[in-house]
Amino acid sequence: MHVFTLGIEEEFQTIDPVTRELRSHMSKLVEGGQIVLQERVKAEMHQAVVEVGTNICHNIQEARQEVTYLRKEIIELAEKQNLKVAAAGTHPFSDWQAQLITPNERYDRLIEEMRDVARSNLIFGLHVHVGISSRNEGIHIMNAVRYFLPHIYALSTNSPFWCGRNTGFKSYRSKVFDKFPRTGIPDFFSSAAEYDEYIALLVKTGCIDNGKKIWWDIRLHPFFDTIEFRICDVPMRIDETICLAAIMQALVVKIAKLHNQNLDFRPYRRVLISENKWRAARYGIEGKLIDFGKQEEVPTPDLIHELLNFVDDVVDDLGSRQECEYVLKMLEMGTGADRQLAVFNQTGDLKSVVDYIVEETSFGIR
Repeated sequence: MHVFTLGIEEEFQTIDPVTRELRSHMSKLVEGGQIVLQERVKAEMHQAVVEVGTNICHNIQEARQEVTYLRKEIIELAEKQNLKVAAAGTHPFSDWQAQLITPNERYDRLIEEMRDVARSNLIFGLHVHVGISSRNEGIHIMNAVRYFLPHIYALSTNSPFWCGRNTGFKSYRSKVFDKFPRTGIPDFFSSAAEYDEYIALLVKTGCIDNGKKIWWDIRLHPFFDTIEFRICDVPMRIDETICLAAIMQALVVKIAKLHNQNLDFRPYRRVLISENKWRAARYGIEGKLIDFGKQEEVPTPDLIHELLNFVDDVVDDLGSRQECEYVLKMLEMGTGADRQLAVFNQTGDLKSVVDYIVEETSFGIR
């Protein structure tokens, strides 16, 4: 049984090094990558997107090794095809209408059902799986962890541009994805049975054909014994990905620890947590979130410090103190969105922003 193990999936952009636009050549990367990476590299609906995923990792150090190895391999495969790889939640200026769709029956059905909502979903995320001991424990953890999702999301914001426009959001990726059904913060579920009944009803009534079409910001995975965090933009740097994964793992462990001690973390209503998610998307770490206990606005960095304190008693057992405390560096240097905007403000050139993202994507590899 894989309790509190980690699995990390990152979605990357394939970039033309001359035009800096997205290039729909993912299939060549996947075909080349499967010789070496096997199931750890796969195609996505848009041909300009390539996803890599780690094996099951037993600690954050293993996860770092895997993430670093996968980024290195995919960057080298791209270079052989005269392509670059970029890690950001949206491309700064490429238009979704110009992108090719991967030939696949599943994608064909999705586009037939959702039309331009699916076609325009040209976004790039980070998904982190944390192993759990049972589905009932997983539901309890999911209910509690929802409160912290906007805190984590604010740190990951890395998509300020869309189709050549400065959107005014630190994460426009979530605004694009919000057009899909069954997205955002999930409701409270009293048990795994209630959760499974909900999925069964959707399947029975033709809303979905399986539980993977539940695209919430956090979900109990329908096929694996994991909680899957899905809220984050893909970060530019490996260090940022590992920090976010370490915090997610620590949160799951802390909530499980409290539960085992018959202590509960107060669950908050979805509509309240969604208010904080909107603020995180709009302002990243530079805005304020609502402290619902105090019923007042608080600077986002203050609540992120509180989050670090909340998990402090579990990070040493996990061996992840250094990785979790990298969040202090993230608060200091700004999120990916802050840094993209800084480059654009300096240069006025979105191609320079793409160059910066490409450079940051390989940071820590070479």
